[in-house]
Amino acid sequence: MAQAAAVAKPPAPPRRRRASATPRRLPYLLIGPAALLMLGFIAYPVISVFYYSLQHYNPTKPWRNGFAGFDNFVKIFTDDAVFWDTLVFSAKWVFVEVGLQLLFGLALALIVNQTFVGRGIGRALVFSPWAVSGVLTSAIWVLLYNSQTGVTRYLADMGIGSYGTSWLSDTSTVFSAAVVADLWRGVPFFAILILADLQSVSKDLYEAAEVDGASRLKQFWHITLPHLKDAIILSTLLRAVWEFNNVDLLYTLTGGGPAGETTTLPLYIANTSVDAHDFGYASALTTVAFVILLFCSIVYLRLSKFGGENK
Repeated sequence: MAQAAAVAKPPAPPRRRRASATPRRLPYLLIGPAALLMLGFIAYPVISVFYYSLQHYNPTKPWRNGFAGFDNFVKIFTDDAVFWDTLVFSAKWVFVEVGLQLLFGLALALIVNQTFVGRGIGRALVFSPWAVSGVLTSAIWVLLYNSQTGVTRYLADMGIGSYGTSWLSDTSTVFSAAVVADLWRGVPFFAILILADLQSVSKDLYEAAEVDGASRLKQFWHITLPHLKDAIILSTLLRAVWEFNNVDLLYTLTGGGPAGETTTLPLYIANTSVDAHDFGYASALTTVAFVILLFCSIVYLRLSKFGGENK
């Protein structure tokens, strides 16, 4: 009986093997070193800036160094007229540059998206300025604006303007000259991103619109622009941040002059820290600039409804 009961007893279910946690953690272990390096290179400078913004720190005047509290920030908003001037110019610079770069970049993207002979060479020529560094771009345009050998000399030879004219030293022309120089480098950025998004637009949409009798303008307004919405929002946001932080081109091209006419807030920060060695006050200016950029970016993304469905 006992043997029969033993035989009739169902076998025990096989024990489940416990899933190893190593495969699940492997991706995090692989990216861990890179994440730690990025954290060190990004977090440490940011924390240092916040720390020094609360300090009086000038290596050339060590006897004045020490805890400042919010004195640097009070000085920025109540006793620094240069800060407000540079902030206003920075807003003007960003608005003009990003607006014009978007307009010309969109036009170029629409042109090189068409089928024509030599399109590959045309695209390469359009995008090539983006590969040039800011300092090299400045050097090119400094030579072009040179009063002795540049564009103004040839215009004077044709009877346009006078000899010895320097657009970079004249307060009435320096802004336009700097805008043109930066347009040459910035327009390809928009053209690249917008062209990449144009490649994904289905041609069936345009064919259906043509069958319905829609004009080219209506196709652009109701098909192309809605499809490019997220690409335009993202590219304008990125470019606005980069233009706000533009130092290399303006520093090399004009040095912030003449008479401070082209001094942006980041350039003012660079001059305060590098030339005046006032790292505490420069850190406070950097903190204010960071907060301004963060606030404007959040508001822009909210108002533009980035990532939302196109209606």
